[in-house]
Amino acid sequence: MYIYEHKQWPRLQWDKEKVSELLAQVRYRQGRLIGNMEALGFSLREEAMLQTLTQEVIKSSEIEGEVLDREQVRSSLARRLGIDIAASVASDRDVEGVVEMMLDATQNFQQELSSERLFGWHAALFPAGRSGMQKITVGNWRTGEKGPMQVVSGAYGKEKVHFEAPVADKLPKEMATFLNWFNTVYDLDPVVKAALAHLWFVTIHPFEDGNGRIARAIADMQLARADESPQRFYSMSSQIRKERSQYYDVLEMTQKGGVDITPWLVWFLECLDRAFHATGEILSNVLMKARFWEKYRGINLNERQKTLLDRILNGIEGKMTSSKWAKMAKCSKETAVRDIQDLVNKGILAKEEAGGRSTSYVLSNFG
Repeated sequence: MYIYEHKQWPRLQWDKEKVSELLAQVRYRQGRLIGNMEALGFSLREEAMLQTLTQEVIKSSEIEGEVLDREQVRSSLARRLGIDIAASVASDRDVEGVVEMMLDATQNFQQELSSERLFGWHAALFPAGRSGMQKITVGNWRTGEKGPMQVVSGAYGKEKVHFEAPVADKLPKEMATFLNWFNTVYDLDPVVKAALAHLWFVTIHPFEDGNGRIARAIADMQLARADESPQRFYSMSSQIRKERSQYYDVLEMTQKGGVDITPWLVWFLECLDRAFHATGEILSNVLMKARFWEKYRGINLNERQKTLLDRILNGIEGKMTSSKWAKMAKCSKETAVRDIQDLVNKGILAKEEAGGRSTSYVLSNFG
């Protein structure tokens, strides 16, 4: 028996004493984090927000097994937010769609959530009208033509059904109830409401695909309301990605249980708390980049060098070699070698000591 089949649905219940104690700790850390970030200069806050949103977009897609190009995501976000970055690249349609949805959720968080807005998000996620090779209904609720909506795993013929969503005929009424609650209920702590909205939406599972990403965008929208700010300095999806197995386990357990959702709320709040702690990594990277560019502010660098150094500072996959430099900068191997050697002579890059078929380079110690 699934949670939505209980008579009390959707009147969810929880242990208020247990949740309130944990919520107080989370809200305290949330306030401290926002206060610390607001104490930074404008440019540092801007960079921290760009890094946070980049992580949120990438990791929310990774949870569903989809890998997006980091530089495309970062560039798309920067363009839409009006942030000038050195390493801007063109972005694919699927990247632009995910970014568009995330920014609408977090930057326009005060606007009502409607079915049309959700249809727009869904259409942005699937610009070609397909999920992989499969044609799907885009920008509208799923239909019952393909049978029940099930979350399954396992090989063909040995599938395990983790969850079966409400039948398609019930979707208009279920979503109308959800949207009315989301837009009108104000006597609930906004962080708890984010957790409830996430669970409620993903339980209804109104679309053929993309429900997880949209559920997390709705939670982010509600968390922005909790922060009372469009500025994002922590990434819930990054933490969920680290705990993906537990995330799916607690969702399945909750959806197969009664209307007491205390375990889900406890997990969500604890995960959010860990996301606040992880923000320290983003802040460290932001401050490191600021120190780097401050140290080499007076050094003459060409645009290729500025762009590639910025990408190294953001983190790249694998080692930096002259071949990789040439590919990333879209220049000849000879030009890449000259660029790198110039940076080595200026003390900005250094050869890695470890040998190998190709010489690789790292940033020199500039601390």
